[in-house]
Amino acid sequence: MVAEAYSRNLPFSNAYNFRDVGGYAGLDGRRVRWRRLFRADALHSLDEDDTRIFAALGVRTVIDLRRPFEVRKFGRVAESHGVDYHNLVLRHVDWDGLEHPEDAVRDRWLADRYLNFAEDGREGIAASLRLIADREAAPVVVHCMAGKDRTGTVCALTLSLLGVSDEDIAADYALTTEAMRPLTESIRLTSPESIQGKDHMFDSPAEAMHLFLGDLRELHGSVESYVKEIGLTDDEVAALRSHLLTR
Repeated sequence: MVAEAYSRNLPFSNAYNFRDVGGYAGLDGRRVRWRRLFRADALHSLDEDDTRIFAALGVRTVIDLRRPFEVRKFGRVAESHGVDYHNLVLRHVDWDGLEHPEDAVRDRWLADRYLNFAEDGREGIAASLRLIADREAAPVVVHCMAGKDRTGTVCALTLSLLGVSDEDIAADYALTTEAMRPLTESIRLTSPESIQGKDHMFDSPAEAMHLFLGDLRELHGSVESYVKEIGLTDDEVAALRSHLLTR
């Protein structure tokens, strides 16, 4: 991990998993720039204080990875924020229809889901990476519902392209477990039956991210090979590195 010149976690009242992915060591001794790329949970409930924090970050672009019915049900970031909003869906197998046996290894189960995002959600991932690579779009916020799985996958791919180590990528992903703890504990107290047998929906074990990145490389050779297979060009990858890494 790195000594932080900025606060990684942002103090929102109604967005519990909003953080900066800057500061990590990347290619050629360079570091990921702060305040260029953020990851978050859903942004539809920002209150007045949250709105001031959001405005101070100067966010230009919001990438919402949720499916249309989620956006309709919960809403989107308020238009009053004046951001360029993109609903870029990561297609995937519906988790509600998947079994999660009690003896299933949680890390492995989650890694398989993330690989499914990478394969079925290629169009949304490619479009997201192109926006993140666009200097004029920054600062960018990538989010889904909890800011854990879909967001974690897109951010992991981005950081890997920037040369961030798997160890740091997995550690960043794992920060979500602690960020979600207040929500998780509240649900356990008020509606324990709703999450019975669903611990995998709330945990972010680092090993799941390690397994996913390893699986992706086994199938595609490297993360860079994968993103080129899904349509990114050499110029787009170079642009991503140019503006998200320090000089």
